[in-house]
Amino acid sequence: MQPREDFNRTVQLLSALALYAHTYGADPVFVDAVGPSLAASLPEPPPGVFPPGYDPTDGPRYPGGQC
Repeated sequence: MQPREDFNRTVQLLSALALYAHTYGADPVFVDAVGPSLAASLPEPPPGVFPPGYDPTDGPRYPGGQC
Protein backbone atom coordinates (compact mmCIF):
# COMPACT_ATOMS: atom_id res chain seq x y z
CA MET A 1 0.00 0.00 0.00
CA GLN A 2 1.33 3.43 -0.90
CA PRO A 3 1.82 5.99 1.94
CA ARG A 4 -0.96 8.21 0.59
CA GLU A 5 -3.35 5.23 0.38
CA ASP A 6 -2.50 4.22 3.95
CA PHE A 7 -3.10 7.75 5.22
CA ASN A 8 -6.38 8.10 3.29
CA ARG A 9 -7.65 4.71 4.43
CA THR A 10 -6.92 5.49 8.09
CA VAL A 11 -8.73 8.83 7.80
CA GLN A 12 -11.69 7.03 6.20
CA LEU A 13 -11.77 4.53 9.06
CA LEU A 14 -11.69 7.32 11.63
CA SER A 15 -14.53 9.06 9.80
CA ALA A 16 -16.59 5.88 9.70
CA LEU A 17 -16.00 5.32 13.40
CA ALA A 18 -17.11 8.89 14.18
CA LEU A 19 -20.26 8.38 12.14
CA TYR A 20 -20.94 5.04 13.83
CA ALA A 21 -20.46 6.64 17.27
CA HIS A 22 -23.37 8.98 16.53
CA THR A 23 -25.80 6.32 15.32
CA TYR A 24 -28.62 4.90 17.42
CA GLY A 25 -27.50 1.76 19.22
CA ALA A 26 -23.77 2.37 18.78
CA ASP A 27 -21.56 0.56 21.26
CA PRO A 28 -19.67 3.26 23.18
CA VAL A 29 -17.26 0.71 24.65
CA PHE A 30 -16.24 -0.33 21.14
CA VAL A 31 -15.80 3.29 20.05
CA ASP A 32 -13.74 4.07 23.16
CA ALA A 33 -11.56 1.00 22.61
CA VAL A 34 -10.98 1.36 18.87
CA GLY A 35 -10.85 5.16 18.49
CA PRO A 36 -7.59 5.91 20.30
CA SER A 37 -5.80 2.96 18.70
CA LEU A 38 -6.94 3.95 15.25
CA ALA A 39 -5.96 7.58 15.82
CA ALA A 40 -2.52 6.52 17.10
CA SER A 41 -2.00 4.46 13.95
CA LEU A 42 -2.54 7.49 11.71
CA PRO A 43 0.72 7.86 9.78
CA GLU A 44 2.45 11.11 8.92
CA PRO A 45 0.68 12.84 6.04
CA PRO A 46 2.40 12.06 2.75
CA PRO A 47 4.03 14.88 0.77
CA GLY A 48 1.54 16.98 -1.14
CA VAL A 49 -1.33 16.69 1.36
CA PHE A 50 -0.67 20.19 2.68
CA PRO A 51 0.41 23.21 0.61
CA PRO A 52 4.13 24.08 0.41
CA GLY A 53 5.34 26.00 3.45
CA TYR A 54 2.37 24.92 5.60
CA ASP A 55 3.28 24.84 9.29
CA PRO A 56 0.63 23.21 11.50
CA THR A 57 2.10 24.88 14.59
CA ASP A 58 1.80 28.36 13.08
CA GLY A 59 -1.41 30.26 13.61
CA PRO A 60 -3.46 32.21 16.12
CA ARG A 61 -3.53 31.42 19.80
CA TYR A 62 -6.86 29.99 20.88
CA PRO A 63 -8.46 30.42 24.30
CA GLY A 64 -7.68 27.45 26.47
CA GLY A 65 -4.86 26.34 24.19
CA GLN A 66 -1.20 26.09 24.98
CA CYS A 67 0.65 29.37 25.41
